Amino acid sequence: MSENARLLDALSGREKIAVLAPHPDDETLACGGLLARAFSAAGVHVVCMTDGSASHPGSHDWPPARLAETRRAELLAALNILGGNTEDLTWLGLPDSRMHEVATSEVLASLTDVIDAQNIRHIFVPAREDKHCDHQTTAQLADALRDTRPDLHFYSYPVWSRWDDPQFAQNTAPYDPVHLDTSPFRETKINAIRAHRSQLGQVVQDDPEGFVLPEPMVELFAQEDEIFWRMP
Repeated sequence: MSENARLLDALSGREKIAVLAPHPDDETLACGGLLARAFSAAGVHVVCMTDGSASHPGSHDWPPARLAETRRAELLAALNILGGNTEDLTWLGLPDSRMHEVATSEVLASLTDVIDAQNIRHIFVPAREDKHCDHQTTAQLADALRDTRPDLHFYSYPVWSRWDDPQFAQNTAPYDPVHLDTSPFRETKINAIRAHRSQLGQVVQDDPEGFVLPEPMVELFAQEDEIFWRMP
């Protein structure tokens, strides 16, 4: 089977898949339609790599532990909207923006345990082109896992590179990306994005420099097809 044929099969919902999300909200922005389709079919397991606690470092009302708890609750709310439940999430809770400080062997062991326990062969990971360090570290971990597990198949999804790279289409064309029509799940995906309230400026009020998803970026991921390609 060709790699693109295998990707199309993974997108079809016929087999259970996994999505590795660097932060709570990456899974919904880039893969919300895919998740909704998968939850209505063979299933999907989401692995959230970090605790998401670094988005508002200047807040006194929302110290890291409190913010991490909220972001986990937001992720679970988003998954419920998309058709999943608590059993469909593994929360690794690694330090946000500092994943690279954690021993690779420990993280790989955790990922292997989850993948094997869920009996999954198809895994979606953030694109190497994303500049955020946690996205790149997640992609590197997937690459290391691929070296030892030829039975697993890895596919990339873009988040930040799709938003901030003006040459995105040109730079990713060699990957022969596949576009997934998410129109049947669009309203569901929009509602799931809205569940990540802390990242939309609706929760933390005492950190004016804290992170807020740009509204045009939200619109891009809410309204357009999702994009995937075989991990190079």
